[in-house]
Amino acid sequence: MTRRHVLLTGSAFLAAAGFMLSGHRRADATERFAVTHTDAEWRKLLSPAAYEVLRQQGTEPPFSSKLDHLFADGRYDCAGCALPLFVSATKFDSGTGWPSFYQPIASAVSTQGDDSLLMERTEVHCSRCGGHLGHVFDDGPRPTGLRYCMNGVALSFHKAGTNS
Repeated sequence: MTRRHVLLTGSAFLAAAGFMLSGHRRADATERFAVTHTDAEWRKLLSPAAYEVLRQQGTEPPFSSKLDHLFADGRYDCAGCALPLFVSATKFDSGTGWPSFYQPIASAVSTQGDDSLLMERTEVHCSRCGGHLGHVFDDGPRPTGLRYCMNGVALSFHKAGTNS
């Protein structure tokens, strides 16, 4: 095998892997949500980082969210449509670098299979606007044994006792 063959093969492999890893998976086109906007409207409503996560199924860098280590009493809402998603009583420090909860508010989130990044996971999205929130795993604490690993940029926090 020549050096050129190795370089060409390696380049082709890296290009294919990059394509597979960078593709954004969209929510099922048949799913209907109560809150909808055009792509242009979402871009105006959301910060670039929130748009990338909520509308393009992106992931914020670990340990980048100020919500990761916030444990004040309150509620975490969808940053796209303000639907209440989680209460602070269900939040825990998973050590993963993303805000984690063991249980959402009833009917606040929906899930679907996600086989992107060459692995099987379960995607979590807002049941009202369809925004991508993160993923749920079965390695969480009691009582549910679940870890809802959420992107902080997809959430807005409202301290208990405030009128929001």
